[in-house]
Amino acid sequence: MKKIFVLAAALAVTTASAQSSLTGAGASFPFPLYSKMFAEYKGDTGVSVNYQSVGSGAGQKQITERTVDFAGSDNPMSDEAMKAAPADLLHIPTAIGAVVPAYNLPGVTTPLKFTGKVLADIYLGKIKTWNDKAIAAINPGVTIPPLPITVARRSDGSGTTYVFADYLSKVSSEWKSKVGVGNSLQWPVGTGAKGNDGVAGVVKSTPGAIGYVELVYAKQNKLPFGLVQNRAGKFVLADNGPAALAAKGVVIPADTRVSLTNSANADAYPIASFTYLIFYKEQNYSGRSQAQAAALKKLLTWMVTSGQQYNEPLDYAKLPDTVVNKAKSIIGKMTYGGKKI
Repeated sequence: MKKIFVLAAALAVTTASAQSSLTGAGASFPFPLYSKMFAEYKGDTGVSVNYQSVGSGAGQKQITERTVDFAGSDNPMSDEAMKAAPADLLHIPTAIGAVVPAYNLPGVTTPLKFTGKVLADIYLGKIKTWNDKAIAAINPGVTIPPLPITVARRSDGSGTTYVFADYLSKVSSEWKSKVGVGNSLQWPVGTGAKGNDGVAGVVKSTPGAIGYVELVYAKQNKLPFGLVQNRAGKFVLADNGPAALAAKGVVIPADTRVSLTNSANADAYPIASFTYLIFYKEQNYSGRSQAQAAALKKLLTWMVTSGQQYNEPLDYAKLPDTVVNKAKSIIGKMTYGGKKI
């Protein structure tokens, strides 16, 4: 009897251990949100979630190599990348975020306006100074200093880069043909930095700099950021509401992999995106226990339901109810040994 009790106790400890820790890696775009979510989740459940902000490209690589429980990415993996994985991968959105053009222009207190063409031409190296006539034309009445433009961009594989380039490719045929879309690009110009925090740091420390960062990084670093002209011709300042509107009217496919940039919604902010978590449908791999798989399913479900309360206070938009339902349906497909968890 004593031996049976010891074995049962050991099993309970093993199960509790499997449920007490999960690991993820990837996008820096949602890192402020995930830091808050995972701290709250640990307080509620005792389950610790270790998330490394290493960029979407690295996150996609780590989930493909099965070294983490889940990856964070601001762009969905391509069909080709998913085929390279050892088994079926699933995506769920957790939030909608906005990518903003943050800048450092001493003496300029009026938020600047940008068109897609102007942003593309800055990042193509065609617009080199802040008082260029193309910038002045859309900012009448604003005195802009003749500072040279220091272009800041990501040096790592980045979903934020993907979202920004996806937008530029839709509004600039020259950008689409010369640079295109991807987590990593052959940049015509720019100073590279790692992560959203790295780009924000370059902008903050460099008068005349401009960089694309997720909204919360601009706000946390007290960086001014510009209004961007949307498809309807309206200049929109990024916020939760305009970012959320990017998903309104968009047909969200069953697997939720979709682009939200350059939305047709007349009031939407045009550089917005879902940020995703990526994980395996079949959870019985690499020695994972059923308890570990169940713990991951519980976390993912919480993030798209109760966890949504943390989105807006941190300047991310909540998921629309229709997207929450699609995410829950995807989570419901998770299996362990071929059986639903």
